[in-house]
Amino acid sequence: MSPSTFNNRLVYLRAFFKYCVGEGYITVNPLEHTKKRRTGNRAVAVETEVLQALLAAPDQRTFVGLRDYTLIVLTLDTGIRPSEAMKLIPQDFKLSLKEIHIPAQVAKNRSARTLPLSDMTTKSLRKLISVRDDEWGPDTPIFCSYEGRPLNRHTWGDRMEIYCKKIGVHIRPYDLRHVFALEFLRNGANSFAVQKSLGHSTMEMTRRYVSLVNNDLKAEHAKASPIDRLLSKPKAKRNTKL
Repeated sequence: MSPSTFNNRLVYLRAFFKYCVGEGYITVNPLEHTKKRRTGNRAVAVETEVLQALLAAPDQRTFVGLRDYTLIVLTLDTGIRPSEAMKLIPQDFKLSLKEIHIPAQVAKNRSARTLPLSDMTTKSLRKLISVRDDEWGPDTPIFCSYEGRPLNRHTWGDRMEIYCKKIGVHIRPYDLRHVFALEFLRNGANSFAVQKSLGHSTMEMTRRYVSLVNNDLKAEHAKASPIDRLLSKPKAKRNTKL
């Protein structure tokens, strides 16, 4: 079991046992002093060519393919959580402002936020919404099945797995969120902008991405710093005079 899975289950079980203690079913919470496992920084390095292959994998001539392509684009453009994206409805998409609004009831931390969109993401979302079935109501999610049913993370994971087998590289849906965060920082965004985009309630999670980018900087510095070349001893010139 991965540390993150362990920690999530620990939180839920600890809360359940706390409830049981409060109701008098048991006298002691057996998990009260159980510590969370340390989670290391998981660097998600996805090459540009791999991301381009992933974007080319869905067949956009079909509704499902266009939906999958748009969801990949949206995640790479904004870092939105898959669970949040799959609950958005058309009215959350502000076409004229090139924004998408994540309502509080949809956001994981129950705090609403608005994310700016690139031109390509706006165009793809507009196209996806335009081909919706006329019988679907306004509450039918933007990212739904071809029958208008809501998606879930398992369905999306299965769809991503199909494309990953096609391109020969394993990428989890959540990895796209990590890619956004790292590339956003590498391209000059500040940590507060990353925190707001990702919807982190504190800077603790955001610092992990900042730390990874700082490690990248150290590697680039070691490779490209001019000081070694400037201070290295020049080769002795050969005396060509006779």
